[in-house]
Amino acid sequence: MPRVSRIRRVVIMGAGGRDFHNFNTFFKNRPEYRVVAFTASTQIPGIDARRYPSSLAGRRYPKGIPIVSEQDLPKLVPEMDVDEVVFAYSDVSHEYVMHKASWVASLGCDFRIMGPKSTMLKSRVPVVAVTAVRTGSGKSQTTRKVCEVLKSMGKRVVAIRHPMPYGNLSRQGVQRFETYADLERHKCTIEEREEYEPHLDRGTIVYAGVDYAEILHAAEREAEVIVWDGGNNDFSFFKPDLQIVVADPHRPGHERSYHPGETNLRLADVVVINKETTTDYRNIEAVRRSVQSLNPDAVIIDAASPISVDHPDRIRGKRALVIEDGPTLTHGEMKYGAGVIAAQRYGAKEIVDPRPWLVGGIKETFAQYPAIGPLLPAMGYSKEQIRDLERTINACECDVVIVATPIDLRRLLTMKRPAVRVGYELEEIGRPKLDDVIGEMLARTGRAAARTGRAAARAGSVTARAAKKAGPSRPKAGARGPRAKPRRKR
Repeated sequence: MPRVSRIRRVVIMGAGGRDFHNFNTFFKNRPEYRVVAFTASTQIPGIDARRYPSSLAGRRYPKGIPIVSEQDLPKLVPEMDVDEVVFAYSDVSHEYVMHKASWVASLGCDFRIMGPKSTMLKSRVPVVAVTAVRTGSGKSQTTRKVCEVLKSMGKRVVAIRHPMPYGNLSRQGVQRFETYADLERHKCTIEEREEYEPHLDRGTIVYAGVDYAEILHAAEREAEVIVWDGGNNDFSFFKPDLQIVVADPHRPGHERSYHPGETNLRLADVVVINKETTTDYRNIEAVRRSVQSLNPDAVIIDAASPISVDHPDRIRGKRALVIEDGPTLTHGEMKYGAGVIAAQRYGAKEIVDPRPWLVGGIKETFAQYPAIGPLLPAMGYSKEQIRDLERTINACECDVVIVATPIDLRRLLTMKRPAVRVGYELEEIGRPKLDDVIGEMLARTGRAAARTGRAAARAGSVTARAAKKAGPSRPKAGARGPRAKPRRKR
């Protein structure tokens, strides 16, 4: 290793995902840096007071790396003689990021945000990345659609999901999911199940975990195309051959005011403006103008996410408790989702406010995110939170429960009242469609692979001709070659 005059001491601010990836891809084997701690934000409850294990941190960190609360940073900086703080989590406003930068600078440290060049891994198979400008824009249904399009083109597809390592990190380096039994084996939370189950239901294998270099190597062995299934509004961990970004006209302006959603928008090859049938035309056009201003070369696809309800007759005239996707309501800041649309469309008498009946961890969620309003976020980062969610649902005075989460909570929770399930899938409006841009990408990567193959073949033939022209190689002076046969005397 080269000698380093002054090792820079680093803290990585994260939320159990991007922070670990930045460490693995950039800091892990660099002797000029020493990562002294990770800090955990309040976005994900219960992920501090852990250690990043030595099995993942590598030989330079035989005791692992402590994970502490972000609130401990002022104490941590002088104690650990910290030089630099790396910001490594997503779906926060630009103003929020700069407040963190000002806070870090006031502690005497440099503040750093790492970009794609330092953190993206290159795959040997084509990669389609699906990301978004905000949580809750519609990445999940877009990713499912992309997988189905690729399969219809005869490709073997593997989805790699943005990390959600909320459990024992030493057991979560590389996770492969093919059946529901794999979900049980890996003790998946509700948040993990919401992302994995819809893929499994369609026969798509999913990888996730912590060590994305190893995850990529494993996935490449069984995939012709990899689909990056992004989390929050983070950018891809892999260098994409096609970057699809989902924008939400229910929150116009957010595509240019949240981190790193604006990064995604500027990187996009394709922007899907989703949910167009459930918002005002002026909101759609506001998002379209943002795209054209920040990334005029991006292809724009207009789309909707039409809902379906398995028992709509149970809603009419009833008092409905609406359960929406947790992160969408919390740090995604959405005021309503598919459940509210279903309640209004099918004539619910009222939407029941769950706040009088909140218990335990769900009550804490509302204290942290008071703007949620009269909806219930499906929070399930731990067994305790899942238990508190079930207790809150059953305590609410309602006639029907509307489940508008990506998975059917009725399989995981015991509900005392009738429940209906809301589903939603991506549906393009007009042209271009995902088929068009994906087909072009496959043609382009196919041509590039063919050129690489021809170049390798030419290089091989040139080497062979050169060797033939040079004739048999002669041993160097003093080298012992095979013994020559003695000449027979006449």
